[in-house]
Amino acid sequence: MSAPVDKPMMPPVTMTVIVLNYNAGAYLRDCVQALAAQSFVNFHAIIADNGSTDSSFDDARSALDDPRFSFVEFGTNHGFARGNNLAVKMVETPLVALLNPDAIPEPGWLDALDRAQLANPGADSFGSLQLDLKDPSRLDGAGDNYLALGVPWRGGHGRDAALAPPLGAVFSACAAAALYRADAFRALGGFDEDYFCYVEDVDLGFRLRLRGGACLQIPDAVVAHAGGVSSGSQRSDFAVYHGTRNMIWTFVKNMPGPLFWILAPGHVFVLGVLLLKASLRGEGGRVYRAIRDACCGLSGAWAKRQQVQATRTATLSSIAAILAWNVFAYFRKDTIVRNIDVGSD
Repeated sequence: MSAPVDKPMMPPVTMTVIVLNYNAGAYLRDCVQALAAQSFVNFHAIIADNGSTDSSFDDARSALDDPRFSFVEFGTNHGFARGNNLAVKMVETPLVALLNPDAIPEPGWLDALDRAQLANPGADSFGSLQLDLKDPSRLDGAGDNYLALGVPWRGGHGRDAALAPPLGAVFSACAAAALYRADAFRALGGFDEDYFCYVEDVDLGFRLRLRGGACLQIPDAVVAHAGGVSSGSQRSDFAVYHGTRNMIWTFVKNMPGPLFWILAPGHVFVLGVLLLKASLRGEGGRVYRAIRDACCGLSGAWAKRQQVQATRTATLSSIAAILAWNVFAYFRKDTIVRNIDVGSD
């Protein structure tokens, strides 16, 4: 009788990737197929559908036969924030990666993120290098930045990809392709579900920083991102409304005092400029509605502020150091990556 052959031990699954879909068309199929072809294989994937009315979810599910992938239908559009929060509740691994359905990861994407998190245990979120899917020679984004006056932007958007920054600390990770430590994500309650979508990743990144967390931008974790497939272009009424409203709430909730009181007049001035510019383009109505509704929701945002600030452990100086203070950096869409050591807890 021949001796039994021992099967090789598979390393434990440490990462779950969430792809939240809403009417992404053929992009979702391309996304999950690229995810299945990752060089890092020890992951589970949850493909969650937010009540799509197209065939994207069924097409992707029928095109893939991989036991690592679970397909879940929510049946309604919960928005990006709540949809991802619901999916994270299903996660049992210590790491959770978020990937937009219109983001196509290169084969080494997950491997680069995993190596980064192992080498930098003091960081709790990690951003990817996003290239423009239609023109990969251009950047879609290299980390999210935050102007001290309360305006976020995607670093390097539209710039030459050859100018992508090296490994370093950024304000927050763009959740179109990001990795989080699941315990840190859950400790803050995940994304603010009142946002529905837009700026929720900057808000989460700000709250992580207020708790002493850090975010690294990983240049080797590369995805090609179309952008706006599910929610419309950045100039659509939907995008401008939610982006403006949520930008206001993010500033009110998270900017610690006395920075808040010093910068609040500047934030109001910025909102006035945005309203004026939109009005000159004949688009003032959507910005006005966003500012109006943000103001109507200020009591709720202020109540959240009390909770956020009560648990702040980061110093004012550390928060001030990660903010962008040059307004021209915003207009130029600069990439702001800092050399900050987060290699240990």
